[in-house]
Amino acid sequence: MTELATEVEAVQQIEKPRIVRDAKYYEIKREIEEHLYDEAEMLDERRFRDWLDTLAEDLVYFMPMTYNVKFGDHEKRERTSIEKDMSWFNEGKWTLTKRAEQILTGVHWAEEPLSRLCRLVSNVQLKAIRENGKGEQEVSVSSRFVTYQNRCEYEEYYFAGARHDIFRRVGDTWKLARREIHLGQTVLLAKNLTIFF
Repeated sequence: MTELATEVEAVQQIEKPRIVRDAKYYEIKREIEEHLYDEAEMLDERRFRDWLDTLAEDLVYFMPMTYNVKFGDHEKRERTSIEKDMSWFNEGKWTLTKRAEQILTGVHWAEEPLSRLCRLVSNVQLKAIRENGKGEQEVSVSSRFVTYQNRCEYEEYYFAGARHDIFRRVGDTWKLARREIHLGQTVLLAKNLTIFF
């Protein structure tokens, strides 16, 4: 089993018991919500360099593919597995940086002219608060999103789904250390996936 798969399993284990919703929970939740809203604003305004600064150097950014499966198989077979199956994204900070830099050149064929985007983030919940092996505070967070994309004149796309994030406190800010994106689509209806989730 890979180290990443072990980490994913560990996160799933710590998410099982419901976290106590005390004053500490709501204070961290407020910080994470503001962070997610700021992130949506940065991406909608195409401030990609600012957004990249909010990502941890060891970021894992994963979006599995989704399949239609028979009843009873959803938990094991509905989504592809990281580092085992094909996925829409299985990237790190370096790859996301290169994607953003390509868009910012102005000669990206799928983003010229640039898309107009509007992101909504909701249903933010903390699933776990813990210290990692380096003594850093990490928070497991789930949220829902809807992203509207308009390109050229008539191209419109909607992406809706869930995100499962791990944020790490670095100094007085939060850095995104892991993001798993679950789209509700089994067939991608957009012509490309040039946006960030």
